Amino acid sequence: MKSHAFAAFSIFGWIALASPAISEIVIVDGDTFDLDGTRIRIDGIDAPEYGQKCGSRDCGVEALEALDNLIHSGPISCQSMGDDGYGRVIGKCVVAGQDIGARLVSDGFAYAFVKYSTDYVAEEESARSRGLGVWRGDYQRPWDYRAEKWASSEQTSPNGCPIKGNISENGQIYHAPWSPWYTKTRISEGKGERWFCSEAEAVEAGWRAPRWR
Repeated sequence: MKSHAFAAFSIFGWIALASPAISEIVIVDGDTFDLDGTRIRIDGIDAPEYGQKCGSRDCGVEALEALDNLIHSGPISCQSMGDDGYGRVIGKCVVAGQDIGARLVSDGFAYAFVKYSTDYVAEEESARSRGLGVWRGDYQRPWDYRAEKWASSEQTSPNGCPIKGNISENGQIYHAPWSPWYTKTRISEGKGERWFCSEAEAVEAGWRAPRWR
């Protein structure tokens, strides 16, 4: 968790930052961060999941660190593009004049999320041609990684609902099958813990996704 010397406000769909107050920014993973309690999912990109590997490299960790470094490099503004149904604002974000999504994709730390946007296809092709980041060796696109983990866990979960709703000293946190803590997490229904069939269901019930920083 880091503090940023800019204060958050929202005008006409923009979440912006301006000196001199202190805002809290928490990096959730390689494409998501919290700004003063508002969770923002960067529009048009999909980064490797935390815990995901690209061959022998921890590309999920690399993606998170890249976002962490970039997002603390200057003033931030994010235009809200709507809500994703999981309690997150979809944001088109700029830091120190740079489009965050474009920078992460062009440096090879994220993929163009073409299912929802083609904004960063050119940046992805550039990163691939230069062999940057995820393109340096073996890779699996994060949406394929999530689908593979989901299909495997679904077969052994109660009623085919594989998301684990855990309760700990950090609150009510859900772990999807691609969470690095998924296998270690045990569900005790006697403590109020439960299984969910979707992330949206978990969020609606009051659980949140884990944060890795």
